[in-house]
Amino acid sequence: MLQKYRSVCTGILTIALSLVLVDLAGAADPSLNYVRPRGGQRGTEVSLTFIGARLSDAVEILSYKKGFEFKEIKPNSKNANVCTAIVKIAPDCDLGEHTFQVRTKSGVSDYKTFWVGQFPEVAEKEPNSEFETPQPIELNQTVTGVIQNEDVDHFVVTAKKGQRISAEIEGVRLATTLLDPYLAILDEKRFELKAEDDLPLLRNDSAISVIAPADGKYTILVRDSSYGGNGAAFYRLHVGTYPRPTAVYPAGGQLASKQKVTFKGNTVDNLVQEFQLPDKPNDEFELFASDAGGSAPSGNVFRLFPHGNSMEQEPNNEFKQASPATLPNAFNGIIEKEGDIDYFKFQGKKGQTLEIECYARRVRSPLDPVMYLYDAKSKRVASNDDSRGPDSYFRYKFPADGDYYLSITDHLSRGGADFVYRVEMLPVSPSLELGIPRNARYSQERQRIVVAKGNRFAVVVSAKRTNFGGEIVLDSSNLPKGIKMVAEPMAANLTTMPVVFEAAADAAVEGELIALTGRHADPKQKIEGVFKNRADLVRVRNNQLLWMKDVAQIPVAVVEELPFKLDIVEPKAPLARSGSMQLKVVVTRKEGFDEPITLQFPFRPPGVGASSRVTIPKGKNEAFYPLNANSKAEIKKWKVFVIGSANVGGNAWVSSQLANLEVSDSFVDLQLARTAVEQGKETEILCKVSMKNPFEGDAKIKLVGLPPKVTTEDISFNKESKELIFKVKTDPASPQGRHKSLFCQVEIPMNGETVVHTTGRTELRIDKPLPPKKDEPAKPKAVAKKAEPKKEAPPKRLTRLEQLRLEAKKRLESGTK
Repeated sequence: MLQKYRSVCTGILTIALSLVLVDLAGAADPSLNYVRPRGGQRGTEVSLTFIGARLSDAVEILSYKKGFEFKEIKPNSKNANVCTAIVKIAPDCDLGEHTFQVRTKSGVSDYKTFWVGQFPEVAEKEPNSEFETPQPIELNQTVTGVIQNEDVDHFVVTAKKGQRISAEIEGVRLATTLLDPYLAILDEKRFELKAEDDLPLLRNDSAISVIAPADGKYTILVRDSSYGGNGAAFYRLHVGTYPRPTAVYPAGGQLASKQKVTFKGNTVDNLVQEFQLPDKPNDEFELFASDAGGSAPSGNVFRLFPHGNSMEQEPNNEFKQASPATLPNAFNGIIEKEGDIDYFKFQGKKGQTLEIECYARRVRSPLDPVMYLYDAKSKRVASNDDSRGPDSYFRYKFPADGDYYLSITDHLSRGGADFVYRVEMLPVSPSLELGIPRNARYSQERQRIVVAKGNRFAVVVSAKRTNFGGEIVLDSSNLPKGIKMVAEPMAANLTTMPVVFEAAADAAVEGELIALTGRHADPKQKIEGVFKNRADLVRVRNNQLLWMKDVAQIPVAVVEELPFKLDIVEPKAPLARSGSMQLKVVVTRKEGFDEPITLQFPFRPPGVGASSRVTIPKGKNEAFYPLNANSKAEIKKWKVFVIGSANVGGNAWVSSQLANLEVSDSFVDLQLARTAVEQGKETEILCKVSMKNPFEGDAKIKLVGLPPKVTTEDISFNKESKELIFKVKTDPASPQGRHKSLFCQVEIPMNGETVVHTTGRTELRIDKPLPPKKDEPAKPKAVAKKAEPKKEAPPKRLTRLEQLRLEAKKRLESGTK
């Protein structure tokens, strides 16, 4: 279970009791663009400004990690989109990226990042755009600056011969705009000792280190890689004597163990340190290199694994030199030079299926790995390049006991001291991850639970099941006091479920971050998962994601009362397959509130469709939400909700209750015979009735899709009906041709409502009458004949209409149309 950390808030805002309801909610749906400054030194107090929208009633700052104490939270008297706070950063606060959200009395903002460093901070000062006019700074300081368009910033330090000079920049990672930083270290003669654009360890950010070749002054140059920039292109530049390794080897270790690792790259020559590893998995775990020169500003990604490590032993570039390895250990190595290939030899067991996964780019290595698996005869049996982004993965079932070989190399045959990798092989195991589907692309909208007092809020929770099936239930045990969760188990064949949160009328206006967890409905299946969310912080052309932030908690908050409430009037009749329904939604408004309310129907049972949105007009109290079901809609009693938003000084959301919606089979099947008729004549369409779902009383059938100037009348029928006839009338101007879009709409009364569904299709051919024959000779006069013995009367000649009816009846009886 994840721990919950809440900020300490001492700056509670007050609002006069005399304010009307709409004013109380006047800052609904707060948003946060970024926090300034973008970081701070641990062990200090920093004045923060939160910049976004509708922040005038801020009461708390939520932090996803411990180490922060917030106080003096205040609105800006001149700008309702800004609030401020004082944060005390603990001396032992984790270095690096942290996540904050603003909780107001009427909502919770998006989450944004804040960076914690170890050095005293100094602001960049212009003019420093020329090599000849650099800004002097001390070693082991953090410079906070901004790159304007085509700007180049220079900073000069003094160093002794043999002293390390390291520089690391947070640019893209600050996620305020697209700043792709370029770093260089120059000597007094303007000779470039080292430069870096994109470091795999830091993705699009940079870090460099040099050893001073002589006593003197050294200049650190900072610019955008394409000479861009703007007023929001902030950066944090850490300049010091610290080690800045680009790799850690091995890149993972066993949970709850002590692990010795070697840091490599960027002037760090095999720095060995030992760390105590945590006893629980943590996808964000990092190791920080440190020596006499200090500690790195950011960590090296480190995998936490249930088992130990097997290390490569050079030379191992061919089968006969393969490094011996033991499962279930992870295999670790370095592709040290161009063309290097590492081989491992291990024992496989017949019938065992393993997930074989290489971690390289995901531990920020420059390696683009390619894996090959061979049997004892050196025959390739499996391979992969990019199943995990640039990393490799495949699943393999071993056909026999014996020796197997695994090779790893770089896709482009590159190599280097920091081209580290690790291969983890584990049996196929179940896992579960929860989420909330995004309502808008790249947006955090409704990725938090915000419930107004005495009202409801709802979300669709998604579940990603891996290697298992079955129902999923949510755990509501750690919800804040005053909030209740209403949800049924997620069906085994679904990946989403509707969940409604209700707040008591007297619930306190409070909130916190919780771990929203789910588990297999069968308690014998020990499968659990937690809600995760991702913020896409920096995207560029072609939607390439440069920087994101994942979290494993969700804010749940009670906010001030809202002036409207929604309810579904539960239908008394089902939604039939191939049918439609008008779902009635009513709103209860507070006096004086008449804004339009936009409705959405987020959870749709399998086979059920709905309009994207419906509006309850200004001043109105109800609307009908059109639903439809296809011919394969799943027959079941479902739980559904409607969520609605209105302008209450911002976009405020409430939901209906979790209401019942029954999906049933269609009631009848109709087989309609094809028929033909001449323009201006009448004909009949015969229907053979197959009763699927008997009903009481009389129902109605409408023939839909008739062409212009063709009419018929509706037909009443009941559960006893076997055959029906539509009498069709045409007009001399009815369009001739084959009309194939005729079908029936069935309306069945049930519990005071009407079930509507469609069935049966047929074709009506309308022909042009034949013209009369020209110059036809007159018929001869009749001649009297002798009376003959009385003969039996010939069969009655059928009219054309009677012939068509007989033919249609025969086709229906024979089962053809």
